[in-house]
Amino acid sequence: MSNVKHNREWTRKFRAWVWVLCLTAALSGLTGLLQAQTGAGATHGALEVTSGLGRKLYALPDDQSVIDARKTLAAEPKNVERVLALSKAEANRRQYREAVATSTQGLAFAPNNADLYLERGHRELGLREFRKAMSDLEQATRIAPQMLDGYYHLGLSHYFLGEFDQAAASFGKARDLAKTHDSLIDCSNWLYVSLRRAGKEQEAAQVLTTITPDVKNTEPHLLFYLRLLHFYQGKLTEKEVLPPPPAGPDDLEGELSFNTVTYGVGNWRLYHSDRAGATELFRKVVEGEAWNSWGFIGSETELLGVRR
Repeated sequence: MSNVKHNREWTRKFRAWVWVLCLTAALSGLTGLLQAQTGAGATHGALEVTSGLGRKLYALPDDQSVIDARKTLAAEPKNVERVLALSKAEANRRQYREAVATSTQGLAFAPNNADLYLERGHRELGLREFRKAMSDLEQATRIAPQMLDGYYHLGLSHYFLGEFDQAAASFGKARDLAKTHDSLIDCSNWLYVSLRRAGKEQEAAQVLTTITPDVKNTEPHLLFYLRLLHFYQGKLTEKEVLPPPPAGPDDLEGELSFNTVTYGVGNWRLYHSDRAGATELFRKVVEGEAWNSWGFIGSETELLGVRR
């Protein structure tokens, strides 16, 4: 009888021990799942905008530059340069709504500052608020008629709305103000594509005559615009100009190059009535993460046009 009791007691303890092990494993699994979800959530910040294609586009979390710029502005809240520094730091983390709010705060005490209107308009373009951007950028150019960047971004606001003649006019003004090869390259690319989309092929061809062998970029990220211009001139083939896909989500420079050039080649296909081929390239661009790049926004607007 004592052996029976002993066996029953041993069985009871064994079951309790097994139950504890199972509970521990379950809790460990739950903790791991929560940690994984927290880690995944930490890879992006706030929702910035839902694209017309239905994709949710997120900011990146604060980095040290945002934290430092925020502290610096708090110490001197009515310093325009510090407002601009914070807005640009936020934009570098794709925090475009935050950047717009920061610029708006600056305009509250500096309502005639062209740089603040330019900065806010620039970020509104990224948020797909093209009419708001246009209003701010027109104000920037009224205050500062020699502001190349004002006309350049104003051209983009027209371009993304399909107002290609107006876009060409703005990019033409920007190019006329160019004092460096980098600015000439940047403005010429967008002036060319605006004229092509406006159906002004001869005027577009004239733009390319200014891109001589002596024109060199100094800013590395403008090399892809120069290569696109060489592609338009027939110096590079489509295969030669198209860059490889970015190495991963952290390859920001690689994705910027990929988006810009792939969008440019997609446009080229549109000029030559290859809409299916263009659409294929535009879809590749909008699969990426750099949703604030002009190539991404341009591809998105084209795909929305295809859907309509």
